[in-house]
Amino acid sequence: MPTITEDCIDGFQQYYSRPPERPKKKSLKQMIHDVDDNSYFGRTIESWAKIGIFYIAFYGVLGALVAICMWAFFQTLDPRIPKWTLDSSLIGTNPGLGFRPLPPVDNVESTLIWYKGTQHENYKHWTDSLDDFLAVYKVPGLTHGRGQNIYNCDYNQPPPKGQVCDVDIKSWSPCTKENNYSYHKSSPCIFLKLNKIYGWIPEYYNNSNDLPENMPGSLKTYISEIEKTQAHKLNTIWVSCEGENPADQENIGAINYLPIRGFPGYFYPYQNSEGYLSPLVAVHFQRPKRGIIINVECKAWARNIIHDRKERIGSVHYELLID
Repeated sequence: MPTITEDCIDGFQQYYSRPPERPKKKSLKQMIHDVDDNSYFGRTIESWAKIGIFYIAFYGVLGALVAICMWAFFQTLDPRIPKWTLDSSLIGTNPGLGFRPLPPVDNVESTLIWYKGTQHENYKHWTDSLDDFLAVYKVPGLTHGRGQNIYNCDYNQPPPKGQVCDVDIKSWSPCTKENNYSYHKSSPCIFLKLNKIYGWIPEYYNNSNDLPENMPGSLKTYISEIEKTQAHKLNTIWVSCEGENPADQENIGAINYLPIRGFPGYFYPYQNSEGYLSPLVAVHFQRPKRGIIINVECKAWARNIIHDRKERIGSVHYELLID
């Protein structure tokens, strides 16, 4: 049995014993490949192989499941027919109205068309913008599938199945490229376009005795004349452009619409046919007052088009200023 003295000596020796030696720091080369145990980053080749096989199998199965789900999902879709249409879709059944040309991209929120009358550099942006927008109407090859399937439609000749109506903008003088869309004469042309809604069928105002009270008088007169002389053209989505306020109405001057005052009904319903292009209406402001901003509101007219100035549905607003 150890004595008290021996216990004290043993405790003293343990207290002052040399601490265990720490392993030497490994160099970067040793961390990558340790030749002593033939490991890479602390793991042997066999260990890394097992990890690699596990992740390849895991992500392979995961990718296969995603691919199967996507394949099943796409089997429910048609490349030409939207899954949700009309009331079931986010777009709804009330088409909007758009205008061209648009202001420069650095002022994208603006709706002001502003230039100085006779100087080409001042209206160059607007005519170039229209050139770009109308290029697909002039060159069929720019639109996929548009070529041999173009048909010269008329109210009595709707397009056959598999064909699309032509939009012949070359004869819409003075709203043509060769005439600078009349911008150089301070009487610009603005092009209107109705937004596309798949399957939407317009309900026409084709009876002059049954027109809405808030329809402009000039449009009512126009419909009455068409009814008397060209009744076959009554199936049209009519268009009106006028000043928003009394002062604007005084300053806007005479307006002409090309080729007719609306979108012909034979373009509808839109069914996403290959090569289809939306119909256009060129609005020619013949003598707008210069040096003052004119607020313009254009509307599309059909029984199933609702107008809401605040929400900008069924209509479009822009300003015109010619210095």
